[in-house]
Amino acid sequence: MKYLIKSIIALSLLTVVLTGCGSNGENKNEVQTEKKFEIVTLSKESIKQIRLEIETARLQPITGFITVPAKVLTDQDNEAQIGSLVQGRVKEVFVKAGDHVKAGQVLMTVEGLDVGEIKAGYLKSKANLDFAKADFERHKILYEQNVGSKQSYLEAKAEFEKTEAEFNAEDKKIHSIGLNDDDILGEKTDSHTAGTLPIKSSINGVVVERNVVIGQLVDATTNAFKVINTNTVWIDGQLYEKDITKLNQKTSAEFTAPAFQNEKFNGKIIYIGQTVEEQTRTITIRGEFSNAANKLKPQMFGELKIPLGSGAKGILVNEEAIVRDAGETYLFVQLSDSTFQKRNVIAGIGSGGMVEIKEGLKEGDKVVSKGSFFLKSELKKEELSGD
Repeated sequence: MKYLIKSIIALSLLTVVLTGCGSNGENKNEVQTEKKFEIVTLSKESIKQIRLEIETARLQPITGFITVPAKVLTDQDNEAQIGSLVQGRVKEVFVKAGDHVKAGQVLMTVEGLDVGEIKAGYLKSKANLDFAKADFERHKILYEQNVGSKQSYLEAKAEFEKTEAEFNAEDKKIHSIGLNDDDILGEKTDSHTAGTLPIKSSINGVVVERNVVIGQLVDATTNAFKVINTNTVWIDGQLYEKDITKLNQKTSAEFTAPAFQNEKFNGKIIYIGQTVEEQTRTITIRGEFSNAANKLKPQMFGELKIPLGSGAKGILVNEEAIVRDAGETYLFVQLSDSTFQKRNVIAGIGSGGMVEIKEGLKEGDKVVSKGSFFLKSELKKEELSGD
């Protein structure tokens, strides 16, 4: 009985050991098979027949351009939100969206009690100043001729300086709401326009937004009009952070858009962003472009082409070495005289028949520069036979 129990235990242990060995062997074969599909082995005759060429990957200067997606924007120095700083109701509107306007052109008029009070305050301070100035000059002449007293002269001077300060305050007030001296002094005092404020364009450009109608109540928070001037525009591109060292500051740039396929627009880089966008890992590059013909419209998409800086370097390989297949980008690295490994890479800038390899390759690696297509075919055969 004891012998029978020992035999059963021994048989069970042997079964467990054999099962474990079989499992490990199977996993090992799977790993080898997967790795095998990344390796291509060729005979010397095959290598000679397909005229395989090898080059050594090395760091070298990159010349050419970086092309990045970009969008046209309004130059903020040529964009204006226009409205009334004084509360009132819109009396008249003289423009609509699409109209070309000039700086100083009246876009609408606003009528309100506050406008009349501001104008009246200015006129009153102006009259007081004129009187005080004339009185001061009279006392000054008398004092210089030893006819008037010094006290009267000093009192007249103080009054003049006081009224001058009051006038300056009122003058600044009318300028702050968009009026000037001629706007008020040119009005007839008996007219009904004393409480009317003309709202003028601050720049030359095109009205792209009109947000008011006659009779509407407006105040300092109302953006009545938006005027833009697109004689110059900004174009913002998104550059990957790895490429930032390849650019020179304030370099030239070129923009192309699908709407103008045979036309190139020239400008210059005026700003390189200081922060990296967290999701896309890109940095904003801004160019300034002349747009006298107004062909480029804000929010238009295209590509920004930026020349590389003189100090730009990278690992370059022959363009024929790169294989793009089924969403993969790879090349073949020589491991021995007859063995070649498939290596997934991230390609970068193209320059004169050469392509930069950002990731997946290091200096000194021997890369198949010609014959990659044949190696790809052999790799596919091995995958199919393996399946």
